[in-house]
Amino acid sequence: VQLQASGGGLVQPGGSLRLSCAASGSIFRINDMGWYRQAPGKQREVVAVITSDGSANYANSMKGRFTISRVNAKNTVYLQMNSLKPEDTAVYYCNAKILQIGWAPADYWGQGTKVTVSS
Repeated sequence: VQLQASGGGLVQPGGSLRLSCAASGSIFRINDMGWYRQAPGKQREVVAVITSDGSANYANSMKGRFTISRVNAKNTVYLQMNSLKPEDTAVYYCNAKILQIGWAPADYWGQGTKVTVSS
C-alpha cells in the first residue's frame, strides 16, 4: 500500500491550495483518512480527519478555512486550504487507516508535501 500526496507549493498569504492524496495497492477498505502537518521545530499535529461516510473534524485553527473531502471510489482524500497564513507553513502528510484482507487495520502515511505561505 502506498499513499501519494501532491499539491503543495509556495503561496502568498490569503491564497489557496488544494492537496490531494491517493492510496493504491491491495486495499480492502479505507476507514478514516486525514491530514497532519509538521512545521519546522514543532511536533506533527492533526489538521483534519474524515470518516468513510464523510464526517469531518478539524483542528480549531483550521475551522472555516480548510475543507477535507474524499472520493471513496478513487481512494483519495483532499484538503482545500483557503485564507492561508504564514503560520500554515509546514510539511503536510496524509494518513489513512487501511484494512487489507488477512491483516489488522493499519496506519499508512504519505511522503509529505511542503506548503510555504510567504509574500
